[in-house]
Order: sequence, then C-alpha cells, then structure tokens
Amino acid sequence: MDLTAFYKLTYGLYIVSSSAEGLDAGCIVNTVTQVTAEPPKVSVAVNKDNTTAKVIQKAGAFAVTALTQSADSKLIGTFGFRSSQEEDKFQNFHTERDQAGMPYVTDWAAARFSCKVIQTVDLGTHWLFIGEATEAEKLLPEEPMTYTYYHTVLKGGTPKTAPSYKGDAEEFPEEAPAAGERWRCTICGYIHEGPLPADFVCPLCGVGAENFERID
Repeated sequence: MDLTAFYKLTYGLYIVSSSAEGLDAGCIVNTVTQVTAEPPKVSVAVNKDNTTAKVIQKAGAFAVTALTQSADSKLIGTFGFRSSQEEDKFQNFHTERDQAGMPYVTDWAAARFSCKVIQTVDLGTHWLFIGEATEAEKLLPEEPMTYTYYHTVLKGGTPKTAPSYKGDAEEFPEEAPAAGERWRCTICGYIHEGPLPADFVCPLCGVGAENFERID
C-alpha cells in the first residue's frame, strides 16, 4: 500500500484545546471537519495518549483555532511536539477563553470555534469527538494553512500520535532531494538544508543540533 497517496487528501492545520480540573491542554491536529450544517457540528480525532484527549473527555467541551498560513513555527512546535502535562503551552501566546472557559490562541488565528461534545467514538488509537458548535468567530483576514503547505513550505513533520502519521513514508515523494547536506530533526521531522552548526536550534520544535540526523 502506498501510504503517500493519503497526502492527496486535503487538510487544514488547527489547535484543538480544552480545560478541566485546572489544566489547560492543547495540541495541533489536521482532522477537524464540519459534519453537519443545522445545527453546525464538527468532528476531531485526537490520540488517546495525548493529554488534550483526556482533558476534552473530562471537560465535555473543546475549542478549535484554524491557523493562518503565516503561523509561527514556534507556535506549531509548542502545540505539536510538546506535552501539556509537562508545560503550559499557552503562556507565550495571546490566549483568550470562550464562554465555557476553554482556552484558545488568538495569534495567527484565521477563525475559532467552541464546541460542546455530544458524542465520542472509540477509533482504537484515537477518540473521535463530535462537537456541536456553540460559538464561531472569524479573526484574522489571512489564508488558512493547509497540511500540504506545512509539509512542503515549512518542511514540518507529523507527530507519531497524529492520525495522518505515515512512518517511513513521511516525506513527500514529489520532493527532489536538495544538493548538499540535509539534516532531519528526529523529534519533529523538520529538514535543514546545508551544514548544521553545533548551536543550531530547530525552528519548529526548539531542540538542539544533537537531535538531528544526516539524511543525504
């Protein structure tokens, strides 16, 4: 099976977030989909191992932020490759709360949605949360980021807990290898082209040069 064929499915890039028992949690997902119009409902799949999934289950609600194409790599790295159990992901970004108390980031946000969980489906490795929208708001007048843009332009990788993770097929087959050295971050998959300085810091997830492997 050619797993790279799944890259032809289109996705956006979102932060799904929630709060329960004093813990704010959030993670990057690409699985937000509107499933009905009246009333408006959305679905989102979150890995069971993610702290965010556990918090959504406790809260019975979640917020979604649709990221813009100009979203900073530090925002994506923080919410995509770090744990809400170990650090406050929201502390370095402008954050507001919806009427249900769910936190959402307003930096690089094209739109935001608040949802009440009305159904949860067990998908094995993931929970699929079906939420009825209680709030919706357009924020920045910018193009929303697509998953393809994230991969091809930002050279971002996919967390192993993501539903779209492809393992050894993570790189796009259409990409031609660049001449010279190429280094891949073993944490987030970011590709650095050219010599790797000893003090290099991954612009996506923030780890040091010791976490890079040469791939050319």
